[in-house]
Amino acid sequence: QVQLVESGGGLVQFGGSLRLSCVASGIIFSAYDMGWYREAPGRQRELVAAHTRGGSTNYADSVKGRFTISRDNAKNTVYLQMNSLKPEDTAVYYCNAHLWNKDYWGQGTQVTVSS
Repeated sequence: QVQLVESGGGLVQFGGSLRLSCVASGIIFSAYDMGWYREAPGRQRELVAAHTRGGSTNYADSVKGRFTISRDNAKNTVYLQMNSLKPEDTAVYYCNAHLWNKDYWGQGTQVTVSS
């Protein structure tokens, strides 16, 4: 059974930081591309950051220079360090594991940034 469990969300003030974690089980973690998505009320789910199994990273333009994605294959964990948070970063953040035609999702963690 595949499980992705996110943690680290919460309420933070404008300009603050949070670190999200996602622990995966039931998959060969190192074989998967890992990503963080977010979904704000009334908006479509969007890619925030991705870390391929080969080590490449990419970011949404809106978070470049503020967010950093990293992974620890020994711990089956992917992280999202979020700095200089803005109210528009408020959303539910989801962890994703992708390989060929397989996609697995976590349950999401709420991030709320107050102004």
